[in-house]
Amino acid sequence: MALYMRRAQVLHKLLKRRYLHTVFGIRDKCDFSSGTGDAEFTSKKVRDMFTDFFKDKYGHTFVPSSPVKPRGDPTLLFVNAGMNQFKPVFLGTVDPRSEMAHYRRVVNSQKCVRAGGKHNDLEDVGKDVYHHTFFEMLGNWSFGDYFKEKACLMAWELLTSVYGIPKDRLYVTYFGGDPILGIKSDDETREIWLSLGVQSDHILPFGSKDNFWEMGESGPCGPCTEIHYDHIGSRNAGMFVNRDSPDVVEIWNIVFMQYKRELDGSLRVLPRHNVDTGMGLERLVTILQGKRSNYDTDLFTPILSAIHEFSKVQPYRGLVGEADVENVDMAYRVLADHVRTLAVCIADGIYPGMSGAEFVLRRILRRAVRFSMEVLKAPQGTLAALIPTVTEVLGDAYPELAQETSRIMELINDNEEAFVSSLHQGRRIIDRTLQRMDKSCKFPADVAWSLHRNLGFPLDLIGLMLSEKSIALDTDALEKLSSESAKQNAQSHLSETETCYQLDLHTLAELKRRGVPATDDSPKYQYSLEGADKYVFHSCQGQVLALYAENSLVEKVSEGQRCGIILDRTCFYAEQGGQTHDRGYFLRGEQQDVLFPVENVQSCGGYVVHEVIVPETLCLGDSVHLFLDEPRRLGCMVNHTSTHVLNFALRRVLGDGVEQRGSHVTEEHLRFDFSTKAALTIEQLQKIEQEVEALLLQNDPVYSLEVPLSRAKTIRRLRTVDEVYPDPVRVVSIGIPVESLLSSMAGNPSSVELCCGTHLLRTGVIKDFVIVSDRQLVKGITRIVAVTGDQAKEARETGHKLAQDVDSLLFRLQSEIAILVDAQQLSKEVGLLTDVLENTAIPQWQKRELQKKLKALQRTTNTAVRKQENKEATKKVQELLTRHASDSLVVDSVTVDSISILMKMVNILCDHFPGAFVMLLSLQDSGSILCACQVPKNATSTLSAADWALAVCRTMNGSAGGSDIVAKGTAYSKNLDAVQKWALEYANNKLQK
Repeated sequence: MALYMRRAQVLHKLLKRRYLHTVFGIRDKCDFSSGTGDAEFTSKKVRDMFTDFFKDKYGHTFVPSSPVKPRGDPTLLFVNAGMNQFKPVFLGTVDPRSEMAHYRRVVNSQKCVRAGGKHNDLEDVGKDVYHHTFFEMLGNWSFGDYFKEKACLMAWELLTSVYGIPKDRLYVTYFGGDPILGIKSDDETREIWLSLGVQSDHILPFGSKDNFWEMGESGPCGPCTEIHYDHIGSRNAGMFVNRDSPDVVEIWNIVFMQYKRELDGSLRVLPRHNVDTGMGLERLVTILQGKRSNYDTDLFTPILSAIHEFSKVQPYRGLVGEADVENVDMAYRVLADHVRTLAVCIADGIYPGMSGAEFVLRRILRRAVRFSMEVLKAPQGTLAALIPTVTEVLGDAYPELAQETSRIMELINDNEEAFVSSLHQGRRIIDRTLQRMDKSCKFPADVAWSLHRNLGFPLDLIGLMLSEKSIALDTDALEKLSSESAKQNAQSHLSETETCYQLDLHTLAELKRRGVPATDDSPKYQYSLEGADKYVFHSCQGQVLALYAENSLVEKVSEGQRCGIILDRTCFYAEQGGQTHDRGYFLRGEQQDVLFPVENVQSCGGYVVHEVIVPETLCLGDSVHLFLDEPRRLGCMVNHTSTHVLNFALRRVLGDGVEQRGSHVTEEHLRFDFSTKAALTIEQLQKIEQEVEALLLQNDPVYSLEVPLSRAKTIRRLRTVDEVYPDPVRVVSIGIPVESLLSSMAGNPSSVELCCGTHLLRTGVIKDFVIVSDRQLVKGITRIVAVTGDQAKEARETGHKLAQDVDSLLFRLQSEIAILVDAQQLSKEVGLLTDVLENTAIPQWQKRELQKKLKALQRTTNTAVRKQENKEATKKVQELLTRHASDSLVVDSVTVDSISILMKMVNILCDHFPGAFVMLLSLQDSGSILCACQVPKNATSTLSAADWALAVCRTMNGSAGGSDIVAKGTAYSKNLDAVQKWALEYANNKLQK
């Protein structure tokens, strides 16, 4: 690992000195007619000109790009469009207290990844000169502000007046109507373009496929107008628009969100119109720099130059298709694209792994490694060595790349090394499978799929290896396995995205029209501590302001009906911030004998929605008393505060580089994901627990205060995660009043975070804390699961008992084991205790220690078993040695308890009779027959041990396996003599041929 890092650093320094001055040099002035472009239009300048135009001239707010890891959106693997981070605004679910809720005009350049899911360009990357997995989307948005006319005017002005693109090179499309959808042609947009001076033959209508944009199967949608650019010029290129011509390309899409697609497929007019635009930076830079390929711009040329320096092939020439002999230029493009994607994703917290976005990123990395090593002949470590060049190209716009360069390089090298190892392992599995299978059969799809899914072995590489051996892959069965896997993932994905009564856009708009105020949920923080550990949750009364059932607002709900209830105020906590929702019940008015159980609580657009199956009729205006499930709430409070203490302890033990990557809190346990360079050691686990326990003993007060977001951000060593915070925001501090933190610049000796969760008032109530699990989700991300209070105490007690059981086994093993039965019993007990340990919650550091002891015990007991089996085998084989002293073919039966002893007896016989063919059978009390055989190495072509054992066992409805020399099996028969006779005849027939 260190070797690859040093090699990467040396290679990069060499490369930087040699190429930096040529890569970023100034070229000739722009000339669109000749296609030479303008060197002054660097990618950085083009990006800045876009954002400055909308900020300075048209009053847009610049919003930085969100990470490519979606914020709380399980429907996406990656952020794949500029509008993703603004979905809460489009859907009306945005927290009304957040800065986002006040956006009206916005501009930015958004990092996007399209690989996996609906938008997947992965397999196309490299084959042409314009597909990418990572790209930057320039965009401007209007949220209920300007609409069609202003959007078109600004776009035309920017392209033609600011960037200076000739008007005759541009073509615009608009929605030409759709009789199936029942929507007329968007003639308004056509008239707008005409008024801006666009020639009528450059304005083209298209149907819903090209010019009607939808967020998904349901949700906001609307007609769009696109701007296309003709690379050739001096002609009418209208016929090539939307025809997949590389000469006429779309550069800007302007979407007018004016409808909402319902689940039944119908369209409803939105209460507020929005504009969503997107223009790919790579395509725009290609035009402005006078190029025909995105890969010829300054976004890629430094990376391509670096690749050539590491490779052993000719420089990049930009060839595609048949002209690209041996796919060399394709490999250049794959590597240049994929290394950008890897850098951006890892910097944003998505690491190569085994599921979801992490699995897609692993595929990207391994695809890049293959092209690098197999086509470009570059040394191992090249991929990581390219990261500093990527940082030089993109670092100004996305500074996180420079901050995370070392981590990115380390993770890439680790994963590359693992892939190379898995390639070797995969090849061995393929070779072994081929040895065992009938050469006339197709290669089994389940083996190929296992190689692909578990080892990350590329399917096309499997096909290539098999074709070289003239073996076909069962592609039909493989496609079926792939489809089943995709279906399971989709179902799992769907179950993850299902939530309680999410209010739709029209319902939210209707609530606002009716003047229904946002829910006052401040009572959720109203509780007190009496004595050392007794929490009192104060009562709350609310009035029913809205009832939501069967996707609409209703006046009342009847007995047995499931509904969402919105009150004027509530003490129930809605699921957010990693903390699960409250449960409890309502009582209506003075009615004390009918409970309205609250099963789920969610927040949507400022409204808290309580999911209830009503036992009696409930109407608008009814008053209700709210009662929490107090043990559940208190459990969540204990574990949420413990999460903050853990976060602080991790930084103390592992350093300030620890970053939270996710958390989840329930009343039963807490789960915490964080960045780490390596798996936690036993010593680190112990230190983390000790640090937490020390903080709990201090019984520090827990302070919380709502403050303006801008002031909260001034607190030193404040811990935040990537999410949109409300304004004002709640600050939770352990040990120091929030007011003191705001007024002092001194470092904080304890935990301080932005958090909307419910917390204890003092840490001592936690009492105890135990980490019961830790594992690496992917390389660089560790997940801890911990329990608190009585559960932690029980975990410690259980750990102590298991430690005593292990010590007892160790003591017994130290005495001499005289007989096989004792050795086997001890081995069995070690195995059972190992299983118990694996599935029991005890301190994780202790579990690791006990696992090490049990592994050592298992090795010792296995040795003892083998020793006793050798003794028994040697003793029992003596009679057979005498009986078959002159036989070259031995088929006999003996009484033994295990297949291993039977195999040892066969081995001893063959050692004494080197040229003999030996098979031994043993009838068991269960009625099964054990079979073991061995043949001389130089006679396997005449009689294979595997074939012999399989033939014998099949006659008894059994099975067998092994090699040509040694094999074993199990079968079922009551007539051992007949089986023995058949086995002898089979061998004789083979040997006489």
